[in-house]
Parts: sequence; structure tokens; C-alpha cells
Amino acid sequence: MKVVITGGTGFIGLLLARRILEVGRLFGPSGRPEPVEELLLFDVAEPPARPAWFDRRVRVQTGEIADRDAVSRLIDRDDIGVFHLASVVSAGGEQDFDLAMRVNLQGNLNLLEALRRRASRPRLVFASSIAVFGGKAMPKTVGDTTKQTPQTTYGITKSIGELLINDYTRKGFLDGRSARLPTVVIRPGKPNKAASSFASGVFREPLAGVACVLPVGLDTVMPVSGYRTVVEGFLKLYETPGEAIGEDRAISFPSLSVSVGEMIESLRRVAASHPQGSGNPGGIRLGEIKVERDPFIEAIVAGWPTHSEARRALALGLAPDASLDAIVGAYIEDFVNSPKRS
Repeated sequence: MKVVITGGTGFIGLLLARRILEVGRLFGPSGRPEPVEELLLFDVAEPPARPAWFDRRVRVQTGEIADRDAVSRLIDRDDIGVFHLASVVSAGGEQDFDLAMRVNLQGNLNLLEALRRRASRPRLVFASSIAVFGGKAMPKTVGDTTKQTPQTTYGITKSIGELLINDYTRKGFLDGRSARLPTVVIRPGKPNKAASSFASGVFREPLAGVACVLPVGLDTVMPVSGYRTVVEGFLKLYETPGEAIGEDRAISFPSLSVSVGEMIESLRRVAASHPQGSGNPGGIRLGEIKVERDPFIEAIVAGWPTHSEARRALALGLAPDASLDAIVGAYIEDFVNSPKRS
């Protein structure tokens, strides 16, 4: 079968692609596991360098998800499965409404319609977000049955995406499921335009020995999940039979609710007990962390929930992170001591 990952050359896209190659088989429209013969990574740009783990099954194609014809050409066979990660992120969506509508809404519709034209009812995993919740009436803890009142354009487009997945599945056009993600940490590389980017930067920059400037206060609380857990969750959700998911195809992923202050404490604790990348004892020397509040970012983050429950995800077998320390340790292992991971 063929597997398509939109947003496939991004951080999570590449990690997911590598894991799919390792697994080698996914549930296909045939109703049974099928070998992955082709893995197509679709994105606006090529990866900076071709990863060493790419093999003959991997193909990269550049283009815009808002380009209907380009998306139609991606979905060119019936034995296909899709992970839809392409998206304009939160702060970027607030700064450019038209871009968010074009990519997050029209791009999603382009993909759904391309899948609808196949004769096989393909499986689709859509990357949604906890940003579908918000507003003054939002409860302290949100979950799968919480009313969605998003307070960002990004959140609005994700909420619409979830409803579209439900309806296209109900109509029998495809077999969709939405992965409602918390903030995913720790992303390597440079900061992006996501309002939550600081949640990775607070670990990433100090571990690289450079200063980190936080746009929010230390008492800011948010649900987070480690990238390893999210990748495994994507695969588990894809492989889960549709009848086990039911009518509502959106599943809130497991998360840990932590404050920025707790993030810093975890970072310092793990760094102090971890050998240097060179193998020398004494821990990792961290860069400076300071707070310079940004009202624009704080306003966005203040509209997000601080706690999320994931009963349906846990019942389906999606595993939570063991701890925040475990997430930090995994990042050091993958990207500090072994920076060749991706």
C-alpha cells in the first residue's frame, strides 16, 4: 500500500515516517495489514538534508496543500492511507487569517475530497489540537465531550476539521479519525510561529548552551506530550478499528499538565544528573532562562485549557508519557547526545 504524510518533512512528519518504515505494515483498505510499498512525504519544502534512514520506499514531493490539483495527484490509488499533519500553526494563523483559511480549511477539504473519490474508503488520521477549546466558559479540565469554543483562527480550523472528519466518515467516504493533540515537546531546531513554541524552547535552547527568553510567566500551565508518545499514538489511532472509535472520531491524546516553572525544574534536574554529550560526568551546562512577557503570545495561551483528560484514548490503548523528566531524557538521548536522530 501507499502511505501519504502531509507536512511530512516537518519534525513530527519525519519521526512518523521513520517509525512507519520500521513497522513496515499498516492496515489497508483491503481490511488487513499491508506492506508499505511507498511512503510519500508531501510538504512545502524538502528536508534540509536527506536523512540516512530514507530507503527506496520514500519519496518527497513539494507543493501546497491548498492546491487542489496537487493534492488530487497525491491520492492516486485505492490502497492508500493518510496522516494529515500539514497546517498553519497558532500564532501564524492569528497573524494571517487568509493563509490559515487557505491551508487549514481549504487544504483539508482538498484532501477529504481526493480521498472521497477513491473506491476504497481509505483511513485518514487528522492532526487536530487542544486549541479547539477556549473561552471564558471553558472548564478547568477539558475532554472529548467538552463544548468547543476556540478563541483562535487556528483552533476554529481544527474544530471544523474534526467535524468534517466525522461527517465524511459517517457518509462512508473514508475512515477518518482526529488526533486532538496537546502541545508536543521537545521540538529540535529553530523556534516556529506556534504560540506554544516556548514550551520546546525552554528545554532546547538551554540544553544547547544558549539563552532562552520566555514570553509567558512561570505560572503558565499547559498540557504537553512527548514526541515519542505522539508518534506512537498516531500509529495506534490509525490501526484502531473504526467500530472501536464510534461516531465521534476525535480522540484527545494523553497529556501531562505542567507549569513553565515545573518545566524548568525538570530540565535542571535531568541535566544535572545526565552525563555530558562527550561522555564526561558533571551534567549538562545550561544556557540562561529569563522571562520577557509578550502580551500577544500570553493572550493566545491564556485562551487554552490547562488540563485535559483522555479516557477514550487510554481505553483504546494509547499510552501516556511516564513523566516530564522522561520526555527531557528522551530529547537528550535523541538530539543532544545523538543529534543525527532525524
